Amino acid sequence: MATHVITGAGSGIGAAVTRRLHERGDEVVLHARDAGRAKELAAAFPGARTLVGDLADPDKLSWAFSHQTLPGSVDSLLHIAGVVDLGPVGDLTPKAWRNQLNVNLVAPAELTRLLLPQLRVAQGHVLFVNSGSGLNAHADWSAYAASKHGLKALADALRQEEHANGVRVTSVYPGRTASPMQAKVHRQEGKEYDPAKWIDPESVATTILMALDLPRDAEVNDLTVRPGR
Repeated sequence: MATHVITGAGSGIGAAVTRRLHERGDEVVLHARDAGRAKELAAAFPGARTLVGDLADPDKLSWAFSHQTLPGSVDSLLHIAGVVDLGPVGDLTPKAWRNQLNVNLVAPAELTRLLLPQLRVAQGHVLFVNSGSGLNAHADWSAYAASKHGLKALADALRQEEHANGVRVTSVYPGRTASPMQAKVHRQEGKEYDPAKWIDPESVATTILMALDLPRDAEVNDLTVRPGR
């Protein structure tokens, strides 16, 4: 039975991936920002384990995990959590920059560092749910896009570093996906949100599982998913 550590399991793409892995009988270890959220996730996915630590404060993740039991072997680490705050460079504060960089980039790097020994044992898979903004930046998206461009660099470097250890690394770049985050983006853009116009999280989940389930003779490095409507 494979063991998957998942961030962002509570909604959107993360919830879809978690549900699929949980239903097929894999062990899921769900990251939560606090004990209350961990309780909610455990209730939503009976039998799931939880791992508590605040991605917005990556300096404390090592301390938080030292007081919890980590899995001895990790078949996949799925970085799906993310935050976004739009605004022109002239208006974004250091706090807005730090929050997006911490959650979207620094915390994934730290989580990966902390779980690399278990990933090496399993010859596991690190998968980063990036964004189209990780490939192209647009007006008002500077901080978010910078965090996602950095996430691509993290994945590319990690892939080269861990190839000899048998650890596979994949970046998935979804376009706009129907999710609570997308609803927030539309509010910030002052636009009406119609989820039917965007990618279903289940479709992105299908691409993620395809990358995870690929036989060992191949590896998906970068996978772009765009709305088909």
